[in-house]
Amino acid sequence: MIRFILADLRRLWMGSLVVVLLVALATALGVSVVLQERALRLGSARAADRFDLVIGAGGSETQLVLSSVFLQPSPLPLMSGEVLARLAADPRVDWAAPIGFGDSFSGYPIVGTSTMLAQNLSGGLTEGKIFVREGEAVIGAAVKLSLGGEIKPMHGSLEEGGETHTELVYHIAGRLRPTGTAWDRAILVPIQGVWHIHGMEAEEHSEDGEHEHEASGTDNAEHGHAHEKAGADHDGHEHHGEADPDAALDESWTAAAPGLPAILVKPKTIADAYKLRQDYRSGNTVAVFPGEVLTNLYATLGDAKQILVAVASGAQALVAASLVLVTVIHIGQRRRQIGALRAFGAPRGAIFGIVWLEFFFLLAVGIALGFALGYAAALILSGMFSQTSGITMPVGFAREDAGLAAVLLAFATILAALPAVLAYRQSPAQALRA
Repeated sequence: MIRFILADLRRLWMGSLVVVLLVALATALGVSVVLQERALRLGSARAADRFDLVIGAGGSETQLVLSSVFLQPSPLPLMSGEVLARLAADPRVDWAAPIGFGDSFSGYPIVGTSTMLAQNLSGGLTEGKIFVREGEAVIGAAVKLSLGGEIKPMHGSLEEGGETHTELVYHIAGRLRPTGTAWDRAILVPIQGVWHIHGMEAEEHSEDGEHEHEASGTDNAEHGHAHEKAGADHDGHEHHGEADPDAALDESWTAAAPGLPAILVKPKTIADAYKLRQDYRSGNTVAVFPGEVLTNLYATLGDAKQILVAVASGAQALVAASLVLVTVIHIGQRRRQIGALRAFGAPRGAIFGIVWLEFFFLLAVGIALGFALGYAAALILSGMFSQTSGITMPVGFAREDAGLAAVLLAFATILAALPAVLAYRQSPAQALRA
C-alpha cells in the first residue's frame, strides 16, 4: 500500500505540491500570529522587569512607561526637581535616577541620567568606564559607535528637521552590557549636560514662580508642556545655558534642580515599592509599576490577536474549502483507476485506506511545513523589531502549541476522509463506464 501511494504521489507530484503549499501557507499565517504575539509579550515584560517604579508628572501612565522604559519619543509634562530631592533622601529608596530625553544622534536616543542608573542598568560595562564628567557618555550594547567617538546631540530627529546642539559635544567613555531592552540602543549622558544645553538652570532661576505653581498642586497638562518646550524642546533653540565638558558631576540632588519628565526608582523592599507608589500617586505626580501598565496594554494586544487569529482562521477555512473542491475533482479524474482496482479484487476498505492515507499524508506534510514557515516568519519579524527597538523578542514554541497542532491534525483527519468516502462509495461498474 505504501509503495502504491508513493508511486501515485510521484505521478501526481504537481497537484500534490499545490495541496502541500496551500496547507503550509494557511498554517504558517496562524502560527506566526501566535508566536509573534507571545514574543512581543515576553520581550516587553522582560524589558519592564528591569525597572521597579517609574514616577512622573500627572498625565498618561501608559505614555510615561512607553517613554521612560521603552524610550518611545513623546512630549511629557515636567515635575518639580523637588521630587527628585525627596526621593534621593528617602530611606525607603535604594537609588533614584532622573531621566531626560528629547535629543538624538544617528538615530539613537540620547537620555540624560545619573551615574547610578548607568552603573545598575546592565550590571556593568563590556568596555570603558562610566561617565564622570559632563562631556562624557556611555552607550548601549547595540549602539554601533566606538569608544572615544564624538556625539553631537541633535534636538529631535533628522526626519523631523532637528538642529544639532553646538553647546556641548560628548565623547564616548564606555559601553554597557546587553540588557535586551530599548536601552541597548540608547546613549546615556549626564543629566547636567542635558540641562545645560537646554538652558534648564537658567529657566529654573528665572521661572521659580512657575515651578512653585506646578509643585503646589496645579495639575495642568498645558502648563507642563509649556515647561517642556521652554526647558527641553526650545523651538527657537535659544540655548543660553553654559556647558563645560570637563566639569565634574554633582549628583547631590536638591529642591532647586530643574524640572524632570520621569524618575526611575529602585525601592529597597517590595513593601517600600508599594508605599512609594501610594505616596506619589497624588497631587502633581503619578507613580506606576511598568508591569501593571503592560497588563492593560496586553488586554488591547489580546483583542488585536483575536482579530488576527480570526483572519488566519478565515484564510484556513478558505483553504479547506478549496481543498474540498480539489479533492472532489481529483477523485472524479481517478474514477477509472479506482474502478480498475476494485475490478482486480481490491476491497472497499483498502480503497478507502489508500485514498485517506494519501490525502492525510499531504495535509500532515503541509501542516509541518506551515509550522516551520510560521516559526521562520516570526523570527524574521522579531529580528526586525529588535533591530529598531532594541528589545529582545524570544520566539519559541510552548506547550499550548502542541494543542494547536493536534487540532489541525484532527481537522486534516476529517478532511482526508471526504475523498476516501467518495472513493469507497464508488462502484466498479460505474467507474469503468466513466
